[in-house]
Amino acid sequence: MALDPAEQHLRHVEKDVLIPKIMREKARERCSEQVQEFTKCCKDSGVLMVVKCQKENSALKECLTAYYNDPAFYEECKMEYLKEREEFRKTGIPSKRRLQKLPTSM
Repeated sequence: MALDPAEQHLRHVEKDVLIPKIMREKARERCSEQVQEFTKCCKDSGVLMVVKCQKENSALKECLTAYYNDPAFYEECKMEYLKEREEFRKTGIPSKRRLQKLPTSM
């Protein structure tokens, strides 16, 4: 039985694992300022980072949580996933490999 590339049904693993993974990656990109500030604080503070970086950690968590709880952001990530899945079903090539440049000579 061939899968319809445009079919929209999501399996449990897609809803609970794969789409949240895209959400985490995109949220970290969109919260890059907070990620950088927290990372810098941790590098500068060493073992005292737990105490010294609470403000930066809170700002990062707040930014990420805002995206994780946004239904529109979930839909955006879901549509991105469905588009990648549809392309995979048409071509049989995973998106990561499809984006790599093919060698010009062998």
